[in-house]
Amino acid sequence: NLKRIFSVVGNKVNAVFMCGTDFGTQSSTFCPPEQFDEMWLPFYKRMNDWIHENTQWKTFKHSCGAVETFMDSFIRAGFDIINPVQINAAGMDPVKLKQKYGRDLVFWGGGVDTQKVLPFGTPAEVREQVLRTCEIFNKNGGFVFNTVHNAQANVPVENMVAMLEAIKEFNGKSGK
Repeated sequence: NLKRIFSVVGNKVNAVFMCGTDFGTQSSTFCPPEQFDEMWLPFYKRMNDWIHENTQWKTFKHSCGAVETFMDSFIRAGFDIINPVQINAAGMDPVKLKQKYGRDLVFWGGGVDTQKVLPFGTPAEVREQVLRTCEIFNKNGGFVFNTVHNAQANVPVENMVAMLEAIKEFNGKSGK
């Protein structure tokens, strides 16, 4: 199927969404890393290898939750991008993630927590978190701002505005 898809779209796309399987919960993983390596890594590696050998595409791995222990496996599988970067899950500290995996992975998400800060924080708290996470993840590149997950209907408009203004403020400071 990849050959057929590539024959139609060529290199008109920048990134392809490879898999939406979540491997993490709020506090742990659904399986041990060794099980991931045995059951999923070979398939993902085969797909990523073909993509990297035959296209200019980058590959996008989605997994919510506490997946820090899977990051090395995601890298070995050939993924280029991780999303959503659930910064409020166990072990998903932005500083640690960027230091340890920032040379190998693009962080697409993690810009603001959508469970507590965005829906229930103040506009000042939203602004503070957005600026902090942008500063951490954007250092030396490799960051695409996105919320941790979908913003829900209960998010106050003022908090959405604070998020957008903080992004604009950060981009003005960083020259982007």
